[in-house]
Amino acid sequence: MQALLIAGPTASGKSALAIHLAKKLDGVVVNADSMQIYQPLRVLTARPSVEEEAEVPHALFGHVGAGQPYSVAHWLADATAALGKITAQGQLPIVTGGTGMYFRALTEGLSDIPAVPEAVRARIRALEAEIGVTALHARLLACDPETASSLNPTDPQRVIRAMEVFEATGRSIRSFQGPRHGAVVDPARSLAVFLEPDRDVLRARIDARFEQMMREGALEEVEALASLGLDPTLPVMRAHGVPGLMAALRGELSMDQAIDKGKADTRRYAKRQHTWFRHQAPDFIWMTPDGAQVRIESLLKTVPSPQQAWTAPHKDP
Repeated sequence: MQALLIAGPTASGKSALAIHLAKKLDGVVVNADSMQIYQPLRVLTARPSVEEEAEVPHALFGHVGAGQPYSVAHWLADATAALGKITAQGQLPIVTGGTGMYFRALTEGLSDIPAVPEAVRARIRALEAEIGVTALHARLLACDPETASSLNPTDPQRVIRAMEVFEATGRSIRSFQGPRHGAVVDPARSLAVFLEPDRDVLRARIDARFEQMMREGALEEVEALASLGLDPTLPVMRAHGVPGLMAALRGELSMDQAIDKGKADTRRYAKRQHTWFRHQAPDFIWMTPDGAQVRIESLLKTVPSPQQAWTAPHKDP
């Protein structure tokens, strides 16, 4: 097989399952979480610990600086290189995370959206910082109603991206979302699963994990991040927990309020992850975390072996 893909909402147990399977299957755990790429936020993004990373090989965790521009295209290039190396070594890539766009890029490739000039990116991000994402969404609705109507008005990353593309090209981002290229993993020769915990259990786990993060140094990570003086519109500055804890450091929220905000933001994100994969990832097999290991090991027997798996990234005709 080409790869084992393990997706799921935050706090669903993906990392622990991936590490356990990597031990049994001679695998390498490859990150597919858009926040766990950032070096400064090990605790707050629930990145595998130093001890966990020592148990089995890991790739693409904490390899990006906080202020470094990093897109889905950057991740796909890094993942392409990582999977090629892993498979050449005769090991199994176990790609795990909760960022749906990373998994889509891996299995379907990317659309040909032109690069946005840095000046345009800076202008739109400064505008969002000034007027807020809801007001920026209203402006997008006026010039690109088709795209705006498909976006959550409070999703800054996607609203900013859509406005950047429109400003740079005069065209809707949706007009570029046709043929895709650069797919690396063939779903027919891989196994893709989505972990679906009980909703009440997941909410409780999210809250308990945030409390644990606070005990393990999440606030200190945010203090260090704040000291860098980064653009507040950068993705790393919007990691769950960061906005609230930074507001607490500025005296705008109490620490209890900041913690409650971090928990609530994470719970909402888990709900969005669930919805995205339900509608956008039809090749994923849904299963509960309990018994997932046994079921995955059984399903692995139905796909081609690693020796048959790897092909170079292809382009659509």
